[in-house]
Amino acid sequence: DLIANLANVTAVLKMSFTHVSWVGFYLAKGEELVLGPFQGKPACVRIAMGKGVCGTAAKTNETIIVPNVHEFPGHIFCDPDSKSEIVVPIERNGKVLAVLDLDSNQLNMFDELDELNLQRIVALLIPCF
Repeated sequence: DLIANLANVTAVLKMSFTHVSWVGFYLAKGEELVLGPFQGKPACVRIAMGKGVCGTAAKTNETIIVPNVHEFPGHIFCDPDSKSEIVVPIERNGKVLAVLDLDSNQLNMFDELDELNLQRIVALLIPCF
């Protein structure tokens, strides 16, 4: 089940990354992303494709690492304590199905190793969609 699997992945990631303040999924629905399972403070419910870090990652189908969210043009501040972020698209046949979003309340907390490992995790979820 998609929702059950996404919920468990968010729980495991939240427990595994000590520096993560928020982790969750946004599901692609038409021209926007809709909040899915997450762990952390309440979040934005809808994000337009191309807006903020999540919408940009979904539109470009590329992982985005943001060392300092205050320097990302158009960053959407769902949580004012967020300082760095990584967003990994989940796609099948070139179509973005969702994004995985991790935030930290510390600067520069995500790197290429996080990107690689998170991409491996989301690849395991593709059959659930």
